[in-house]
Amino acid sequence: MINYNKKNFLLDVFKKASICRHFENEVYKRVTAKEINFPVYLSAGQEYAPATIAEIVKQKNLKPLIFGQHRGHSIFLSFGGNIVKLIKELRGKRDGCTYGMGGSLSIHSTQINMYGHDGFMGSNACIGAGACFSSNKPTIIFIGDAALEEDYVLATLSWVAKKNLPILFVVDDNNYAVLTKKEERRDWNAKELAKAFKIEAHDIKDEPKKIFQNLNKNLFKRPMLVNIHTNRIFWHAGAGKDRANVFDRYLQQKNQLGKKAELVDIQVKKKIKLLWAKN
Repeated sequence: MINYNKKNFLLDVFKKASICRHFENEVYKRVTAKEINFPVYLSAGQEYAPATIAEIVKQKNLKPLIFGQHRGHSIFLSFGGNIVKLIKELRGKRDGCTYGMGGSLSIHSTQINMYGHDGFMGSNACIGAGACFSSNKPTIIFIGDAALEEDYVLATLSWVAKKNLPILFVVDDNNYAVLTKKEERRDWNAKELAKAFKIEAHDIKDEPKKIFQNLNKNLFKRPMLVNIHTNRIFWHAGAGKDRANVFDRYLQQKNQLGKKAELVDIQVKKKIKLLWAKN
């Protein structure tokens, strides 16, 4: 169990989220300007799930195996991935984090135990479960709400429950499968599904305090699934916007934390902009 010092914890999470947000904003500019002309999966608006979990893991002094989905920029950055290597990856350079061959889809870094996604929706669940089973290391598997519907994931949940593996499944639930809402796709929810397999499950908003309260006690003691409701700012792929006036957790937290967060926001924005200009 780690101690929850509200102000410090929230500010540390905000620092991670700020790196993610300003990185994605710079990517957005370059996709719009066609400097980057391959499919890009932006995570702006959804950064608080990986940022909060990464801070919890950091405070526990753990270094889990991480199996991200295609929307992996914020996962990589939250867990301490090299920003310059990610910039170079998105520029197709050989010294990128995936040697310029993964692009936005497959973010890979052995330095932070993060393994790139192969593009098959939900396949990272069974691959991650196999890695966890063979190593018995704490493992985090990130999937979207659409990937949760894939047979890769459903079969994996059943097997992981049987083997009682130390895995955290994080469902980044933005309510969309590209453009199709959950209500048009299924009549069940993530929490009900996990509990049917006798897996501890939580269904929460992307508020850092809620994530901490639900994950901290039993994290990696047994299988757990947390469905975190997020709001994507940009399209499924590319640099368009679905709708105006989307709730923005990052801005809400910045306002709540006040001057210290505002200073972090300014400093990080400047740093990220400079790194993109240099690389």
